[in-house]
Amino acid sequence: MEVLVTGVGIICALGLNQEEVLASFEQHASGMGRAQHLATRHQPDYTFGEVKLSNEALAARSGLPAHLSRTILLSYHAAREAHASIPAQALAGARVGFISATSVGGMDKSESFFEDYLTNPATADVRKVVNHDCGKSTDYVAKKLDIKDFTTTISTACSSSANAIMLGARMIKSGLLDIVVAGGADPLTRFTFNGFNTLMIVDPEQCRPLDESREGLNLGEGAAYVVLMADHLAANSGAAPLCRLSGYSNTNDAYHQTALSDEGEGPYLAMSRALAASGLRPSDIGYINMHGTGTKNNDSAEGTAIRRLFGAELPKLSSTKSFTGHTLAASGAIEAVLSAKALQLGCIFPNYTFSESVAGLDMQPERAFHADASLQHVLSNSFGFGGNCSSLIFSRN
Repeated sequence: MEVLVTGVGIICALGLNQEEVLASFEQHASGMGRAQHLATRHQPDYTFGEVKLSNEALAARSGLPAHLSRTILLSYHAAREAHASIPAQALAGARVGFISATSVGGMDKSESFFEDYLTNPATADVRKVVNHDCGKSTDYVAKKLDIKDFTTTISTACSSSANAIMLGARMIKSGLLDIVVAGGADPLTRFTFNGFNTLMIVDPEQCRPLDESREGLNLGEGAAYVVLMADHLAANSGAAPLCRLSGYSNTNDAYHQTALSDEGEGPYLAMSRALAASGLRPSDIGYINMHGTGTKNNDSAEGTAIRRLFGAELPKLSSTKSFTGHTLAASGAIEAVLSAKALQLGCIFPNYTFSESVAGLDMQPERAFHADASLQHVLSNSFGFGGNCSSLIFSRN
């Protein structure tokens, strides 16, 4: 049985749907800038990949109450776009699952609650914390989409939504589900920004992944989902596949809480096992959407692993986080959507900026959005804290 990607939904700093996001890439327009909605004292000094809508505007577009967490608002916005692509004929009698990832949950509202509580405990609104748990956003969106057969939440740091997609594919292949809407959402919060800043891996200016001059990452926010469907159901229901999910793997290098090993053992194992699962050779991969955060450790470790696996002849590659920022638990799904669109449209995504290769790697990322009709297979990497490394391979259907 093949698992097909038959629909996608996305919202991030580049746009509110797949058409707007693709247009931003075509125009080489980065979504990075100063935050307008994140209430932090660092607002004027750092660069963020913020969605260009307030909570009130997001809620109004989706018909939801504005008091909900930003995670729920982002998640529903993207999941609804993906879910709308499923033909009614496919939904009739199908077992449908919703697998969503987040590392932040309702943290944004919890921050607001405790700020009020410390000022005056008697007036703090406890309703702000009811959606704090990561699973609350998943449950809320699943109910709005009327998905009842299976719902669960994945939280494995920055590999979370890649793992959500992987779990969805495994459940379809095992015969437990027919359709899965899988992906994830994370908003910007003070808690996450301050945590990354404490680690001294945030660049105040535009991030420069895969560049020798890189100084760190920019945090972003967003949500993205793919619709996974069993091939026989897609064929019988009129669904139009964008591509297929041909391989995947999750590994752990067990090296450090917040860093990859210098040799990139976890990334190497994730990529090589995903290739083995797909039955492909390294030379079959036409484009790698790298994890590419722009930190010294990540880019060196991932680059070393890619050189080890692919040798002297590298596929085309880039880090789209230079346009979107690092969206944490949503990043794997955002880049999965981009991988699926790359195969559907025959396009390659570039780095926003690049000037000099990382020392010792001689890796030249793509510098401009362009068409590549020969593209057949795309590798997408997502690596999280705690050594949790995941790779997905998408193939032209």
